Amino acid sequence: MEPFIYNGLPSRVIFGAGSLEQLDREIGLLGAKRAIVLSTPQQRAQAEALAASLGSRAAGVYAEAVMHVPVETARAARDFATQAGADCAIAIGGGSTTGLGKAIALETSLPIIAIPTTYAGSEMTPIYGLTEAGVKKTGRDLRVLPKTVIYDPALTTSLPPALSLTSGVNAIAHAAEGLYAQDANPIVSLMAEEGIHALGQGLPRVMQQPGHLAARSDCLYGAWLCGTVLGSVGMALHHKLCHTLGGTFNLPHAETHTIVLPHVLAYNRAAAPEAMKRIARALHADDAAQAAFDLARDHGAPTALKDIGLTSTDLNVALDLALRNPYWNPRPVERIPLRALLEAAFEGRRPD
Repeated sequence: MEPFIYNGLPSRVIFGAGSLEQLDREIGLLGAKRAIVLSTPQQRAQAEALAASLGSRAAGVYAEAVMHVPVETARAARDFATQAGADCAIAIGGGSTTGLGKAIALETSLPIIAIPTTYAGSEMTPIYGLTEAGVKKTGRDLRVLPKTVIYDPALTTSLPPALSLTSGVNAIAHAAEGLYAQDANPIVSLMAEEGIHALGQGLPRVMQQPGHLAARSDCLYGAWLCGTVLGSVGMALHHKLCHTLGGTFNLPHAETHTIVLPHVLAYNRAAAPEAMKRIARALHADDAAQAAFDLARDHGAPTALKDIGLTSTDLNVALDLALRNPYWNPRPVERIPLRALLEAAFEGRRPD
C-alpha cells in the first residue's frame, strides 16, 4: 500500500428518522443560548416552525438564502445575526442555506448546526463559496465547518423527486472526484464508493416512491459519505467547471452538476482507470460515465446545459474561465478537448 495522509474532520453527526427532536439538546451541548434559523424564502414556513419549537432559544429567522451565496446576502445575514445577539446559527435546507451559515461563521466564528433537507453534502465540509460580480470564489476554513449535523431522513420525504435526483447526482459527483483526487487515500475512497453505492441504490426507489423512508435514509446516508469526501480531499475539473458555470451564468447548482458529471468522467476515463472501475461497480454498471448519464436521463433529469439556461455564445466565456487557474486534474486540462467536453454537455450527448 502506498503511504497516505488522512485528516478526520471534527464534526458531530446525529443520524436517523426523528433525530430533529434532539436539536434543543444539541444547542445546549454547544453552550449556546440564542440561535438564529436560516433558510431559503421557499422554506421560510419550515424555519419559522423550527424557531417556534425552540421557544426562548430562538433569536430570529433569516429566510433569504439563495444559490451561490452573493456577498450582499452574506453581509446582510451577518448583520442580522449580530443585531439579534445570536451565539449559534441553525441552517435548515440545502447547500444554499448551509453556505449562508458558513458565510456568517467565516467572519464571526458563530457555530453552525446544519439540518440538511437535500443531498448537497456542504454540511460536511470546511469549504465555503461567495459570489461577487459574477465570479464565485471558494476557500477552506475550519471555522465554517458545522459543529453538529442532524440528518433526519423524515425531513427529506417532501423533497420533490426531480430535485432529489439532481441533488443526489450532485452528491455522487463529490465522491467520484474524491476517488481520483490528487490527495486521495484508502479511507476516503472507501467512503466514496459506499456513498455512490447508497445513492445509486436509493435514488431510483425515491423516484418511484418519494415517501419511502428506507430509500430516503439510503440517500441521506450516501450524501453524508459523499459530503465527507468533498470535505476531506481536493476536487478536480468537474467542480471547477460547475463553479464556473453556476457562479458566472447563475445556472441551478444541482442540475449543472448532474449534466456535467458524465462528461468529466469520460474526459478523465483513461487517466483514472481505478477510480472509474470503482464508480461503475458502485452503480452496477460497466462504464462510469455512461452510468452517471443513464441514471439522470432514465429518471427524467436534465442532460443538456442548453436546457437549463446556458446559450451557445456562453461556451467560449465558460471555456476561458475554466482554463484560468484550473484545479488539479488527473488528465491535463487543455483547450480543444475541454471545448469538446462543454459542447457535449451543452447538447446533452451520451458519452461514448
